[in-house]
Amino acid sequence: MIGEVENRKAERKAADSRYNEALTRLDQALPRLPELLPTLKALSSALDLQGLDNPPAIQAPALVHHTGWRGRLARFVWNLVEPCFAQQQTLNEQTHTHIRQTADAVGHLATTLADSLTAEREALQKLTTFDSILLQYLQQITPFVDTKIYEIEASLDEVRMAAISARRAAQATSQGTARNLQNVAQSTSKAELSHGPTTSKGSSEKAGSLGAGYIGFEDLFRGSSDDIRKRQADYAERLSGCSKVLDIGCGRGELLDLLREHGVTAIGVDANAEMVDVCVGRGHSAYQADGITYLADLTDNSLDGVTAIQVVEHLQPKELQQLLETTFDKLCVGGTLVLETINASCWVAFFESYIRDITHVRPLHPETLKFLVVAAGFEQVDIHFRSPVSETGRLQHVPNTGLTPELTEAVGTINSNIDRLNERLFTYLDFAVIGVKQG
Repeated sequence: MIGEVENRKAERKAADSRYNEALTRLDQALPRLPELLPTLKALSSALDLQGLDNPPAIQAPALVHHTGWRGRLARFVWNLVEPCFAQQQTLNEQTHTHIRQTADAVGHLATTLADSLTAEREALQKLTTFDSILLQYLQQITPFVDTKIYEIEASLDEVRMAAISARRAAQATSQGTARNLQNVAQSTSKAELSHGPTTSKGSSEKAGSLGAGYIGFEDLFRGSSDDIRKRQADYAERLSGCSKVLDIGCGRGELLDLLREHGVTAIGVDANAEMVDVCVGRGHSAYQADGITYLADLTDNSLDGVTAIQVVEHLQPKELQQLLETTFDKLCVGGTLVLETINASCWVAFFESYIRDITHVRPLHPETLKFLVVAAGFEQVDIHFRSPVSETGRLQHVPNTGLTPELTEAVGTINSNIDRLNERLFTYLDFAVIGVKQG
């Protein structure tokens, strides 16, 4: 099987090949300077100049060759006007020469314009081809660079995961040793159990925890503590009037921090010992135990708030039902239950978040979880959708400006289908079901 790094390398190699091919086409399509224009055609092939090649010379009248007084008179008059005719002949010849030169120039210009037009058309076609190939080349730059970035990111992810796992394993070893020494020195009484057990064997496996390495998984994929605090701030506001809240699956303690800031006494319980150590290090009352078992050991009606953030997807159906029924018994009248989980009805949430975590047992549809909470006896039950998919992560509309009526109608249909897909596939990443125990 091909791994992620191998895939990135293959993508990079393919992008390199496409990039080089596009660069070669770009070089070959680069317009070169045109050659000299073809030899111009002679004027006779462009213009009809028949009759102008040999203009006739001016001849003396036949009368001047006669004898008698008429011939003498004619020769006298001819001698008088002959210079004028000679000058006219010269003028005619010069005019013919200028006409010939003008015709040559016009013919030259006509031929040049025709050849220039052909050359310009060829140059424009080459420029159009070059522009198309240049666009294809530019389109290859982004994936070419992206594949290199992806490969670097994949390598960095491996290094980051390895570093987190190593650090967490070292911390777990140290903290586990300290816990074992503490457990040997202390014994847990029945009274202490009612306030929260310090340990519960096998609870980590029951809750689907990965043990020491799981906190590293949350650090890497779920988000930073600051991000989680921002997402859970409204839960703390909702529970700000409570006196005692149990946070099942408390994780790194972000909600415990927020509840303490609102003056609420809160206890955290988590199957992962390392998570509990983090919470205790922040000054919280937190215990390693299975949440359902811990909850069952508490006195009925002793809590006015129970939260389970990103927990129920780790439970089998019977465990979920037991959690809801037990929570109902332990909450006092007016107590609030808050359950948050991944919105598996959202395509992005399911494929990018739910199936990434191998400790997840079963996805829950919002309406299904709401029904189960109502069936357990809670009232005022409502679904709160959270963490909407960003606009850039949704399918985008096709522009419909400047189109023909037929294309406008087709684009309208496409955009309507895009809206329907967005409503089903790219909605909210999480949802919470909140219910209240009434009297």
